[in-house]
Amino acid sequence: MNRRVVVLPEAEDDLVAIYRFVAENDSINHADGLLDKIENKCSSLSELSRRGHRVPELKRMHVGTFREIHFKPYRIIYQVVGNSVFIHAVLDGRRELQELLEKRILG
Repeated sequence: MNRRVVVLPEAEDDLVAIYRFVAENDSINHADGLLDKIENKCSSLSELSRRGHRVPELKRMHVGTFREIHFKPYRIIYQVVGNSVFIHAVLDGRRELQELLEKRILG
């Protein structure tokens, strides 16, 4: 089943921040390539949407509806609802994410 992939505004902000950081600290070409690869990884969730594993930080809080896949150090956190996949966050996995996920996902 092919699902529609929706990148939520918070995840769009994450992508912009990643792009800016890489462009400023490496190169615009590298930032362009990285953004394309992350976006392709997100788009790939239209098929086999449930292939990601549960997000450990959220699972510890008994929130099991969110999954994640990885691209390099980045964690793409998403939720499958009906015929749609909602991308909630694209975060650097090297960061401490417990508090950030609690605020963003649990509100």
